[in-house]
Amino acid sequence: MMENEMHEKEEIFSKVLRAGRRTYFFDVRSTKARDYYITITESKKTIEEDGSLFFKKHKIYLYKEDFEAFTALLNEMTDYVLENKGAEVISERHQKDFKKNFMSEKESAVIHELSSITFENI
Repeated sequence: MMENEMHEKEEIFSKVLRAGRRTYFFDVRSTKARDYYITITESKKTIEEDGSLFFKKHKIYLYKEDFEAFTALLNEMTDYVLENKGAEVISERHQKDFKKNFMSEKESAVIHELSSITFENI
């Protein structure tokens, strides 16, 4: 591979956000002209009909000339959701998704039982 092609694929800085069955990858990458841009990749774990595990991926490329408008619109949209549906609803949904997808019924029951213990019970 030529040096420019290798540099184009170079990840400069990366962060990962795990959210239930979805994982978000935030990567700063470099163009051939050595300018930076961001990719945001959503990877969602799914199970195929044959029972095999498959990760469905969606990617967004975000260039620095769009950062300000993108950030403003994202903040506006997240504020709207939180003001109209509340953070508690989102948190509860993620907890249910996590339990449904990653915990057996027995594990979920044990955690529920442990979470209902009060200081007076000890």
